[in-house]
Formats: sequence, structure tokens, C-alpha cells
Amino acid sequence: MLATISPDDPVVAATHPYLEALRKSGFIGDIDVSYSGRLIAATDNSIYQQLPQAVLYPRSQRDVACALKVAQQKAFRHIRFAPRGGGTGTNGQSLTPGIVIDLSRYLNRVLEINAKEGWVRVEAGIVKDQLNAALADDGYFFAPDTSTSNRCTIGGMIATDASGQGSLVYGKTSDHVLALRGYLANGEEIRTAPMPRNEAESRANEGDTLATIYRQVLDTCVGLRAEIAEKFPPLNRFLTGYDLAHAYNESRDEIDIGRLICGAEGTLAIVTECKLNITPIPAFKVLVNVKYQDFQAALKHAPSLVAAEATSVETIDSTVLDLARNDVVWHEVRDLLTDVPPYRMDGINILEFTGLTQQEIGGKLKRLCTELDQLDPHRTGVIGYQICRDGASIHKIYNMRKKAVGLLGATKGSEKPVAFVEDTAVPPENLADYIMEFRAILDRYGLHYGMFGHVDAGVLHVRPALDMQDPASAHTLRDISDEVVALTARFGGLMWGEHGKGFRSEYGPEFFGDRLFTELRKIKGAFDPRNLLNPGKICTPIQRNEPLVSIDGPLRGTLDRQISKAHQRQFQGVMDCNGNGLCFNFDADATMCPSFRATGDRRYSPKGRATLIREWLRLHSHADSKLMISAESLPKEPGVLANIWLAPAKGNDFNHEVRDSLDNCLACKACSSQCPVKVDIPSQRSLFYGLYHTRFKRPLKDFVVQRSESSVLRLARFPRLANLFVQNPFSRWLQKQLLGYQDTPRFAIPSLRTHSQLLQVMSFADAQKKHDKGEWDKDAYVFIVQDAYTSAFDAQVVADFVAVARSIGKTPVLLPFMENGKAAHVKGFLRSFYNKANRTSAFLAQVQKQFQAPLVAMDAASGLVYRDEYRKLGVAQAEEFDVHLMHEWLKEHLTAIASRINDDHRDNHVVQVLVHCTEQSMLANSRSDWATVLQNAGIRAEAPAVGCCGMAGTFGHESEHQKTSKALWEMSWQPKFEDIQYDQLYATGFSCRCQGKRMQGQGVKHPVALLAQRLRRAPR
Repeated sequence: MLATISPDDPVVAATHPYLEALRKSGFIGDIDVSYSGRLIAATDNSIYQQLPQAVLYPRSQRDVACALKVAQQKAFRHIRFAPRGGGTGTNGQSLTPGIVIDLSRYLNRVLEINAKEGWVRVEAGIVKDQLNAALADDGYFFAPDTSTSNRCTIGGMIATDASGQGSLVYGKTSDHVLALRGYLANGEEIRTAPMPRNEAESRANEGDTLATIYRQVLDTCVGLRAEIAEKFPPLNRFLTGYDLAHAYNESRDEIDIGRLICGAEGTLAIVTECKLNITPIPAFKVLVNVKYQDFQAALKHAPSLVAAEATSVETIDSTVLDLARNDVVWHEVRDLLTDVPPYRMDGINILEFTGLTQQEIGGKLKRLCTELDQLDPHRTGVIGYQICRDGASIHKIYNMRKKAVGLLGATKGSEKPVAFVEDTAVPPENLADYIMEFRAILDRYGLHYGMFGHVDAGVLHVRPALDMQDPASAHTLRDISDEVVALTARFGGLMWGEHGKGFRSEYGPEFFGDRLFTELRKIKGAFDPRNLLNPGKICTPIQRNEPLVSIDGPLRGTLDRQISKAHQRQFQGVMDCNGNGLCFNFDADATMCPSFRATGDRRYSPKGRATLIREWLRLHSHADSKLMISAESLPKEPGVLANIWLAPAKGNDFNHEVRDSLDNCLACKACSSQCPVKVDIPSQRSLFYGLYHTRFKRPLKDFVVQRSESSVLRLARFPRLANLFVQNPFSRWLQKQLLGYQDTPRFAIPSLRTHSQLLQVMSFADAQKKHDKGEWDKDAYVFIVQDAYTSAFDAQVVADFVAVARSIGKTPVLLPFMENGKAAHVKGFLRSFYNKANRTSAFLAQVQKQFQAPLVAMDAASGLVYRDEYRKLGVAQAEEFDVHLMHEWLKEHLTAIASRINDDHRDNHVVQVLVHCTEQSMLANSRSDWATVLQNAGIRAEAPAVGCCGMAGTFGHESEHQKTSKALWEMSWQPKFEDIQYDQLYATGFSCRCQGKRMQGQGVKHPVALLAQRLRRAPR
């Protein structure tokens, strides 16, 4: 069923001598020539895919120089390079058939902060939000604000001269660059800073490479000053590729070649370090969300809003709003963007006012609100507005706005919004008329599209929906691009106002004209005469006749088209991945994606895994393999004995590279909700495992996990004996040597059976008798749905829930344990999963139908399988019952809880509830719900954002994952333990409590323990 796949690329083999010479020359970084490693660098956030020969991850700036200098040797003159940062480019800027130099893995440090003088010095691979987090304590931030700020690097922002929200006030990246350090194509170091023209003229008379550069810059940027000024439109977005207009500052009579490098997309030099101007964080900020009947009204009203002197004016159309309404992000903003009956809100403009004093904002805000109150909705389309004054609300609105790019990719069907004409810029006063004609073009082609952007700067992001697997779409893309280029020029604008050129570089000659485009080529020739750096982008050296890249290719859709439609449907999640890269979020407290954050390896991210699985499918399509899996046609599952005869997972086989990437997934499910297109790698992983292990051996531990649900509960009947058997030194040694497991939990004493006897929990048999006698009142009972791990290892949680239920007048019924199959699903035992799931589903459906009382699970990770995997995978009767998580059921009984508490029983100290990452991911309100439940019991509670603890079921127990598990704990959970007293911390996840005990020496309790304690103390 599964073919051996060993992609063999002779071009890569030709690169090996260079890479060997590089290692011998003193390069200390990582060199990745694996097929998986190269695939990760083959895509960005664009429609293109281009496989590089290798990926270099320099550990020092000297490594960059080393890589370039070795390539100067005669034997290696065919080598070409492209620098890469966060991989968020929408036009393939960092894609290359040569060698990628990725600066994001190691060159990401803050080197120096000088708050007194207002600047910072950083390495180019640092993420923008990471930099701002480092600056926050000093009261500063790096101002240009991109929608990808939690994953784009400063080096990438320099490469495209990025800007974004607030650019009317804060400008572009180049406006904040004070100095650059980097390396030219020949390996020579280059340092840039503004230089008096007479000094630059003197420098131009020397005989080195830098002198050649200065001579050309003086000839072009000073000598053709009038022609440059006439050619470039006077827009806020002055991106030109090589910024001829600003490399010479006439008022100061200064030359700054750094202004040419900003926006050069890595074609002139590889920037490794930069000194940046930083901006004081505004002490006061207010957001005004203006609502419209339609998007055209929002565009027409935009110039009036710009006149309100806001820091920024952002816009979102009805398409994006509707996508947000159907995404988890809407839970956070729906109270901030309420409808205005009888109208429907089909467009919004978001104004931000900022100031160092309240007075700076007050007058502007008052004038705006007065004007808005006087507008007639029928005449203007303005139907209302809301004001956000607190930081949390403002953050929620911008989080929704920033997610808009990814949300467009979540459009259903084969046609997906595509970035290729998405950042045109025209004078803001022309924007409404321009968009009307732009829409007319798209409507003529019958395309759907979404729009959002920066109306204050005249930049709108427009993404027409195309099926890039359809060859006709490539022609449509070309035709629309040609028309939009002409339209933008007619309205006095730019084709590329924000996201750079990349594969759109072919339009450069048309925009610049022959004379100035020749000057660009001369500048490229001075910096990089042999065309070694990102060749084909922006322009080619005047000395060479090599072509520019074309908007026509190489398209990712061309490769995807080779995958059968049946396989695409089965692995729809990975096919939907559009490269947005939200999973590269640097934030330690973000839920997505823990394995990437801990390792920095993009193969261990949802985007990386989707890329690898997609290529795996394509290669297997070539091998004519049968990969289909369905509930009716499941692959065989070799048992322990049959497994011995399967092929070992060794050798140069791409199957193993994909498996390695998936083995490092913690199955936290964050990608299934936090990813804009909801890739759901854990589900796709199970399908892959089910196929992979029909041919290749499983580790013995997989069989242990498959049977763990039933086996641990059998052992839990005799907990002291089980602990003696499992926890003695020899058994622990054996677990580590044979299974690769360590630090497995101890069985609970007293056991659940003992707790049940002490608490007199009603059995299911007794509930059945009551029901048969007609003595059943569904509102008086609650059914406890057991999971093996809580019942076996942490039975006190069940006991505490029983106590809480009883205290508010409910009779808990303990359902007999039935395996839900989650463990089997995690390891890809699909037959076993369906067998277990179908039995359990039929039982729970019957219980709910017969008794009509709520079903409540004791652990989030186990409880959510009923509404997630069961329903997604079509388990029989899964739609016929609902299993609530504990906090969901408790929230329905807030009045009963509060009635048991009086002011004498309220605590002053604050407790923190750390919510399981799967619970946070799939239930957007889980953190606030837990805080609400406890607060109604008189407990001051907070539920801070927290990432994965690093345990994730068996992941943290597996020997090969110890480093990752510990790194994740130290990244997000350990600081919480250091910031608050131990007895004030509570954790909802069973695995999280296990990890806490392992890492801290003592486990934290479930918050239901605190609730039970409080209600026991309450007067009856």
C-alpha cells in the first residue's frame, strides 16, 4: 500500500561539494539538505513553490559571510542565495532554486537597547512582536505594524520595507532604520548609515566594492533627482524596489545606501543586524469602530475619517466580517461590534487615536463623535459606531483584524482567495472610485473576493478567489494582473504598495520606464555584479542578460494538481493550508504551535506538517499507491507479532521524514481551531500513521498506548499493588529501556471505587432501577463520564465533582467506564478507534435518550473527543448526545453555587486557573468561564493565557521528547509557578497536573477541588 519514496535531485548532489567546503571553512550553523527541510523553505505565504538546493541556518553573522565567501571560489560560482526570515511574504520574495539562508532560527537576539537615546540594535531574525516585548519595559515599541507581527522578522520587514497600520503617523520600516550591517554577495561586510554627500563623494574615489556602490548611487540618486521625483507618485507608500527617491536626502545633503537596501528583497545584500529608531508607547489609546451598511459606504467615508487626524484608519468588508463571524475569534469581539437594527453591518472602518496625554485624544474624539452623530444612515451608509477605551478590547479588535488575512483562506470550496493584486496603493481621495473600477474587473471575470486594508494610506488588500489547481486560473491571474497594473497607473498609484515585488518583478520595467529601470540595473550591478543574491527579483545586473522571474510560475497549484481528488478530500486539512504561517507565533503563552515554539524547526509546525503530507501525497500519486481510508475501508492493523516482520523505519525514505515531523506533534488540537483554515494536524496524523504502519514497524510503546485505557483501570482496582508492580526501580528501568517511557504517574490511593463507596455515588444500575420505577427526575441528576486516566490516577477530581454536585442539590451518577478510543486515535490505530468509539457512542446516545440528564466529562482532552474526533470522523450516533466539560456544566448552575456563599465565605487572595491547551483552543471562553464559576463561589480567580505544559498525554513521558517537554514547561508554565504561591495555582488538565508534579516535585490540584472545599465550608 505504501511505496518507498526517495526523491533524488541531481542538482542537490551538485551542491554537496560546496556544502562540504563550507563546513570545512568554519561554518558552525546548521546545513539542511533533507527533502523535508528543503520543502519547508519551498513555500511562503504566496501561490508559488520552488524547491531550494539546501537551507543554511547561520548561528552567527560570521556564518553568513563564510557562506558567501566560499561561493567565490571558482568551483562554486554557480551557487545562488536568497535570505529568508519568517516566510510571510505574499509574492515569493524568499523562494529560490538556489540556497536559502534562514536567519530566523539563531540570529534573533536583542543586542542593545538605548532607551535614553531612543534606539535598539537587533539581529535580523528577531520577530517584530518579540522585539516589542523586549522594549515594553522601557516604554518603547518598534512602530511599523504588520498583520503578521507575531511571526514576521525585522530582516523580512527591511527586505520589503514593510509598514501596515498607522503608516500615516509611523511611516515605513525604512523611516526607522538608523544603520544596517550585512554582507555583500562577495562576502564583504557592509555597514550603512546616513553620510554627508561630500564624504560619500570622497568614499567613491577609493578602489573597492563599496566605492563602486557609492559612485553609482551618486550618479543615479543625485544626478537624476528631478526625473526620480517626477516619476514616483507622492504616496505614503513609496516602495519602489530600490528606493531611489530617498537614498539621497536633499535637505540634509546626505547619502544613505541603507534606503536602497530597505525594500531590496535581499537582492543587494544580506542584512544581519540593524539599529532601529524606537517610539514611545502611547499612554492613551482609543478605538472607534464605525459601522456601515455596505463596504462602498465605508470607502467613500474614509477621506473624512483621515481628516479626523487619527493615527490610523483600517477597513474591513462584508466578506471578511462574515468569515470572522463564523470563526472562534468572533467570541472575543461580538460585544464590541454589535449589530445596529434594522441595518446589517456589512463594512467597518476602525479609527485609532493615540497620545502621550489624554488631552491629545479628547478633542479629536469629541469632534469625530459629533460629526458621526449628525450623519444620516440613508444618505451616508453610516449606521453607528462603538468606542473601545480599554487595552483588552482594543487588542481583541486588532487580533480579529490581523487574522483577516488568514480567514480569507478559510473560504469553502476549491476556489480560495489568492494574493497577487492585493496591495495596490493609490491616493486615498481616489480610493473609492479606484475600487469601483477594480471591482468591475473582478466582476467581469465572475470572481468572489474579500477586501480589507489601510484606507488612510490608500492601500487595500484585495484577494480574488481562484482555484489554482485549474490551469485556466493561471491565465486569469495573468490577465487580471495586467489589467490592474494599467488601472493603478491610471489612478496615479503603485502596483506594490506594501508587500513587495517578488514574482511580480516583471512589471518593474513598465512602472519605472526604460531610463530609470536601467538605473536600477546599474545599482544591482554595483552591489552584486554576478547576480548571486535572489536572482530574478526586482532587476538583473546591467552586466548580465538573465531574465526576471515571472508572475506565471512556479505555481504550487501545478504540483497540487498531481494529487488525486479523492486523496485531496481525505487530507483536506493539509490541502487547505495556504501558508499564512500563524502557527509560527513566537508568543510563549499562545496555544499554537508548541512543538514549533520549543524547537524552532518549521517542520514541526502545522504549516510544515501540511507541506510535508501534501508532498507525500503527490509522490505517492506518482507511485500509484492506494491511500484511501474510510470508516468502511480501514487499513489492516498488524498486531504485536505481525509487527515484528514489518520493515524497519530506516534508510533514505521520505516516508520517515514525514513520520518524524508528525511524531513531534503534541496533538494539542490548537491548529484545529486557532489556524485560520483549521488544518487539524492530529487528525491528519492519525490517517498517516494508519497507512504508514501497514508497512513499517511500530514501536512497542504504541501497542501499550492503544490498550492503556482498559489496562490502567484494571490495575487501578488494586492501586497499592499496582504501584508496587509499576513503580519499583526495576519496573521503571524496564519501562524506559523497552518502551522509552519515564515518570509515569502513580495510581490514586484511595481509588475511585473507594471514593464511590465513601461518597455513596449512585451507580448506573441504581439509576436504571429508579428510571424503570418511574421515580426519575432528569433535572435532579448528572451523569459522570469517566476517562481512564483521571479515574485511575487522580480519582480525587471525581470525588470533588461529586461533592460539588451534591452541594447544589444534584445527584451524581457514575457511568460505567467505556473506552473512548482517543489513545488509539492518537497513535493511528484506526480500526481500534472506530470499534471503541462506536460502542461508546451507542451507549452514551442511549443514556442521553433514555435519561435526558446531562453528561459531564472529568478531563478536557478526553471529554472533547466526543464532539471533535467522533463527529469529524463520522462515528455512528455521535450527533445524538452531548458530553459537557466540567466548567460548561458548572456555568449552568452559577445561581445555585452563588446561593451557597455569603460575604463571610469570600476569599481575598487571588487564585490562578491554568487551563488545558486543548480546552483553550476548542472552547474560546473556557478561561473566562472557569474564572466566572469560581468568582460565583466567592473566589477571586484569574485564568491567564498559558501555552502547552509539555506533557500532552504520553508525549512528555516519552524519552525522545524530554528536551521538548522540558522546554515547553520552562517557556510558559514555569513562570506562572514562580509568580504566585503554589497553593494558589490550579490546573484543569490531567496531563498538566502530571507535568506540574514531575517538574516542580508536587502536583497542583484541579480547580473543582477549590470549589468543593468552598462549598463544604458554606452553611447549609
